[in-house]
Amino acid sequence: MGVKSKAALAIGVLLLFLGSLWLHGGLDSHWDACGKGYNQVNESPRQRANSSGSRGSAGHRHLQECPGQTFQVSLLLSHLLASPAVASDVLLRPYLSSWDELVKFMEALGPMVGLISKEIQSKTSIIRELALLAEANPEAEVNPENTAGPEAGAGTLHPSQRSGAYRSVRSMIWVELRRGSVDFDRQTDSGCRTLLRLHRALLWLERFLDKLAEIPAAGLLRSPSELCREAYGTTLANHHTWFARRAAELAFIAMPERGFFFRLMCVQNQEELSTVLGRVVRAIGVVYDRTQKALEENGMLDLP
Repeated sequence: MGVKSKAALAIGVLLLFLGSLWLHGGLDSHWDACGKGYNQVNESPRQRANSSGSRGSAGHRHLQECPGQTFQVSLLLSHLLASPAVASDVLLRPYLSSWDELVKFMEALGPMVGLISKEIQSKTSIIRELALLAEANPEAEVNPENTAGPEAGAGTLHPSQRSGAYRSVRSMIWVELRRGSVDFDRQTDSGCRTLLRLHRALLWLERFLDKLAEIPAAGLLRSPSELCREAYGTTLANHHTWFARRAAELAFIAMPERGFFFRLMCVQNQEELSTVLGRVVRAIGVVYDRTQKALEENGMLDLP
């Protein structure tokens, strides 16, 4: 059986499998929640394998729009760079816009990875809906981290705090804890739990893009399918059931070859790909590290 036939068979089997999960209440408990028999791995930023920091002297050049395609790496990078805020915070609007582009990226990789992106979209929608509800029903809540001092009143609020409870990661965490929206014992649709699922997926994509950007000394480039499977095995697989891990491995069989990624990123060779992805990976790393710190400080790395 040829490679194309194997890929077609894998797609058919996985569509049936994932479709059945979807019809029985969604993929959330399969793709995002780890059974109690599995150990979750909560890595600190220093434990992550990110070797992109020294790549590419041309990394500061402006990225141009790629004509004729939905995914735009230039937009992804601009949203990522706009996400960091003061006090080691992350702005939610550009953060979610970054995910919009990452969803387009995943959808470009084929129907299997595109199906996973549907779950990502459902989670970004949850946070956006919570933000809209908060805007429609503003509360007189003050995050002490954004005040001028312990005795500061509403008149001394940082301008960012007047923009809404869901303006940033830290403001969302503070408000949801104050409201009692976060349940540490059972699954809920709180913004914090939803963010944790996105946060885990972001690490997977960061690892994959980092590996895809590598230029091995021997000059032998591994297939994107192998790299994506390897990145998954050290990140999201730690939070998935056995069935979900097997389904993910089938999805990666149908991953496009490296030349597809050259076209998707509008580059001509591996060196140019390394430069572009190096910038993206570094920007993701900043967002990931800040989110990791905020979740860790509030004991939210293991929300059910």
